[in-house]
Amino acid sequence: MSLIRLYDTTLRDGTQAEDVSFLVADKIHIAQKLDELGIHYIEGGWPGSNPKDIAFFKDVKKVRLQQAKIAAFGSTRRAKTTPDKDNNIRTLVQAEPDVVTIFGKTWDFHVREALRISLEENLELIFDSLEYLKKNVGEVFYDAEHFFDGYRANPEYALKTLKAAEEAGVDCIILCDTNGGTLPHQLPEIIAAVKNTVKTPLGIHTHNDSECAVANSLVAVEHGIIHVQGTINGFGERCGNANLCSIIPALRLKMGRECVSDEQLSRLRPLSRYIYELANMVPNKHQPYVGNSAFAHKGGVHVSAIQRHPETYEHIRPEKVGNVTRVLVSDLSGRSNILAKAEEFNINLDSKDPVTLEILENLKEMENKGYQFEGAEASFELLMRKALGNLRHYFSVIGFRVIDTKRHEDEKPLSEATVQVKVGGKIEHTAAEGNGPVNALDNALRKALENFYPQIKEMKLLDYKVRVLPTGKGTASITRVLIESGDKLGRWGTVGVSDNIIDASYHALIDALLYKLIKDQ
Repeated sequence: MSLIRLYDTTLRDGTQAEDVSFLVADKIHIAQKLDELGIHYIEGGWPGSNPKDIAFFKDVKKVRLQQAKIAAFGSTRRAKTTPDKDNNIRTLVQAEPDVVTIFGKTWDFHVREALRISLEENLELIFDSLEYLKKNVGEVFYDAEHFFDGYRANPEYALKTLKAAEEAGVDCIILCDTNGGTLPHQLPEIIAAVKNTVKTPLGIHTHNDSECAVANSLVAVEHGIIHVQGTINGFGERCGNANLCSIIPALRLKMGRECVSDEQLSRLRPLSRYIYELANMVPNKHQPYVGNSAFAHKGGVHVSAIQRHPETYEHIRPEKVGNVTRVLVSDLSGRSNILAKAEEFNINLDSKDPVTLEILENLKEMENKGYQFEGAEASFELLMRKALGNLRHYFSVIGFRVIDTKRHEDEKPLSEATVQVKVGGKIEHTAAEGNGPVNALDNALRKALENFYPQIKEMKLLDYKVRVLPTGKGTASITRVLIESGDKLGRWGTVGVSDNIIDASYHALIDALLYKLIKDQ
């Protein structure tokens, strides 16, 4: 079987997504990571559309890539001009990329309504643009925009546009499902008609508006496509593009297609997280293959089974894509969940140990009160250590007070917290202000403890979530606070529950500080 060439357009089509934007430096770093993953082509942007993309093509030349080729994106020439005088075409050549990819109109409806030219003129645009680029650039790809919609509307004309591209000597013709409305069962017949018309290597570019982008890409490969386009995490306009984080492992592990090496594949999850981080977005925990929950198990029967044979409830070994098996703890847990978590935390626990049953009963009682440990595994580790009697006593909080003062109607409230902590035989009494009462309490606790434990300065509060639990008591309802904290070595979650939101936050903050100290020890 031939090599499946992967074409990433995260830096161009991916940035069309709502809330996604990258600095030039970000794009350079992402290109290097994509190269390390084994991506064959990296589409850096559209140099004719904005100064940022022009800067990228200039700066990326200074970076040494192992294998990836950099592609520039653009469109066919404008009507009533020649390619050598078309600013978009000239800018593509001046950017000096390894590859140029241009799109052209395939759907007769778009030719008449968007370009407002004749169908024959559109064929000339495609041929002229590609022929000119082939004389000036090493590799040239043609994106047949709206190909599947165009084929369904007018198959004869859609195929003529591909024939024009082939006659211009293009290196690959990419069939684009631009509106994302094509279903997998529709592809084989259309691809077969294309292969009967042109002999140029074919690619696929799909969008996810019908939740079929990944499926369509894989079906296309099964029917002879050798070039697959997509984005990391499926970033893209509207509902997104085909997700390479799902396509790559499916090709390599399930279809046996050569695309990246096993070592490169193991970098998939770290790359996914890295790009979420640069985009300043919270990773999708339920994302297949690379998400936190992709190999997470909650039911006791499931956990017991995967401990004996992981394949009972895991479709691949998570390590192959850089992920890990996770065992969740909740009121659905059995002893196997507790034992698996203990092993994960390097805590020696036996299935016959009465402490195991005690932890399980405590867990179910606490979750009945509103605790949730699925996103607060650090709090659960502390719970286990406390039951085993090996939780070191680092400090105790004698008491705290939080005051919110609003002096004038048009001013923000002023929040101040005072705490008294005891470390060893010494009592520290401190106060701090903050942006709201919880932030003030967090600042005061840190201020009091940093003199004794300087490593607390490395720790940051990364996320804070509050949920009002349904009790029908209105403002007197029980609240659950989930806090995510982190340092340069990792992240951890803690939880607190109370009918007082400050008290719930206090318990989650204390667990976060304790876990930091235990982790460092």
